[in-house]
Amino acid sequence: MDMDSSQDLCSLEANGDGRKENLSNHCCSFSTNSGYRLFDRQRTIHQIIGGGKAADVILWKRRHVSFGVIIVSTVAWLLFEQSGLSFLSICSDIFLILIVIQFLRANFAVLRNKQLQPLPELVLSEEMVNNAAASFRVKINNVLLMAHDITLGKDFRLFFKVVVCLWLLSVIGGFFSFFTLVYIGTIISITVPVLYNRYEDHVDKYAGVVHQKFSKHYRVVDENIVSRFPRNLTKEKDT
Repeated sequence: MDMDSSQDLCSLEANGDGRKENLSNHCCSFSTNSGYRLFDRQRTIHQIIGGGKAADVILWKRRHVSFGVIIVSTVAWLLFEQSGLSFLSICSDIFLILIVIQFLRANFAVLRNKQLQPLPELVLSEEMVNNAAASFRVKINNVLLMAHDITLGKDFRLFFKVVVCLWLLSVIGGFFSFFTLVYIGTIISITVPVLYNRYEDHVDKYAGVVHQKFSKHYRVVDENIVSRFPRNLTKEKDT
């Protein structure tokens, strides 16, 4: 069975039939194991993003919303970077204009005996808050655990990697402002996933070649330099 035929079988959607679902899972695992996948992923891009409406926007299945995100991000970046006003001033002015317009619109409708369309209730459900808090707690605990190991000198390799990453962020932050970095991140998140989803096979093919060459160089560096660093610089005393 070749790569194309396995991908065609994987494109079948499960409609409640357990045999078809098992066949799809088997073929998908075959296709992922037969070639290199970026970041060694075993799921689709839509599943990795999280599914739902947000994934549809990022993958441009809702084109109007996706295009609107780019327009709003560009306008916001121009306001924050080119206007010279502070973040607080711009946010206050925007909310002031929106509140005044909505207030005048409501009173104008009352004078003309027109009924306004009801606005949706902006309420956060308890389930949504609990899920977000649980996910945030797990990530914070992982960061705190890494910080604990680095502080006590338990893992020098982790310390070295964190120092390099923070140094790179510091260098990048010296060339761009915070709002510019947020704007670049927004544009990348709304364009790169959909391009990768469209040209997935070609990207994975070239990424596999780059990954193979990089692994060879990293193996040399790891054997000659990184592996010589002790994981624990502090000597534990025998009790």
